[in-house]
Amino acid sequence: MQSIQSFLNMCKIDDTHSLTQTPSAYPAELEVLFPTSMVSEAQDTISNWDGYAPTALHDLSPLAQAIGVKKLSYKDESTRFGLGSFKALGGAYAVEKLMSGRDASRITVATATDGNHGRSVAWGAQQAGCKCIIYIHAEVSQGRADAMAAYGATIIRVDGDYDLSVRQCAEDSARHGYEIISDTTWEGYMDVPRYVMAGYTMMVREIKAQAEPPTHVILQAGVGGLAAAVTAALWQDLGIHMPKVIIVEAGFAPCLIASARSGRAETVHITQETIMAGLSCGEASPLAWEILKQRVSHFVTIADTAVPTGMRLLACGEAGPKIEAGECGLPGVIALAGMMKDDTLRKAAGLSSAARVLVFGCEGATDPEIYDQIITGEIA
Repeated sequence: MQSIQSFLNMCKIDDTHSLTQTPSAYPAELEVLFPTSMVSEAQDTISNWDGYAPTALHDLSPLAQAIGVKKLSYKDESTRFGLGSFKALGGAYAVEKLMSGRDASRITVATATDGNHGRSVAWGAQQAGCKCIIYIHAEVSQGRADAMAAYGATIIRVDGDYDLSVRQCAEDSARHGYEIISDTTWEGYMDVPRYVMAGYTMMVREIKAQAEPPTHVILQAGVGGLAAAVTAALWQDLGIHMPKVIIVEAGFAPCLIASARSGRAETVHITQETIMAGLSCGEASPLAWEILKQRVSHFVTIADTAVPTGMRLLACGEAGPKIEAGECGLPGVIALAGMMKDDTLRKAAGLSSAARVLVFGCEGATDPEIYDQIITGEIA
């Protein structure tokens, strides 16, 4: 059994940057960019899908007590539509929106992915009856590639990192007329990523029915799509009473903390892949950044070190209910524990024994082989 204390001893913050934010209503410029009506439509649609059910919001009371906060709530996406990730909400919804009123059999959708988004797109394409091509980078595990292929997708592996796979997808799609389903934006490409992000907000509707509003929400980020979608949906719903938002990134892929320092969406060069594969993104989404820059109070980065230990802790049940947490399901918990150990950062973020903190377990065992190796200690 993995002890809570040994896990907490490993948790620390490597880098941090803060932005000054003041309470406000959801601003008009964001209502144009990411409107409330779009969010509501996505939530209403997904709630009527076959097999839809809200995922659990776990109360990690033993871990909250050890960390020193009043409440720690963990949104567990490991059971979402059998795909094991929050990404099931976004890519598939965007495919459905894009196919509306069209002959899907004549259309090919394409995307670049670390694994989870591509699985959702492949599943959505199978449901809609269109063809699907998935671009993956060199470090995506074969297990994740096979899971996407199982939904009928054609898999193309690119010899490079995630950002290179995005560019290859864009180039091939322009050449062959594929419809790109991406959760990041670029000049001239905005609508589909908005649909993807709108799908993610289903989690916020569920959380509203499951618990009182948190005082703090900690969101892991790759390009920033999940983080921005949740932030916007909370802001639309709670206005000036929305919680403080904290972004956590892998230290090997810190594009949003770089963006916070420069004031614009940045790209960083990834020289080493993180164990948190879904966060290994070097280029911030401009759409996500437009939302995050107006609401995030702190950006932090963490190392890979505590991830396997945290996965084993949640799996054994000492922190609360037994949870199947993938590598990307731990950053929020690690960041909270690290921030609470840093007096200056803790006070600056307003974290205290009265804090009610929401984190997102954004994936389960999306690669069962790697998950088992971590849980058994083969990967330490």
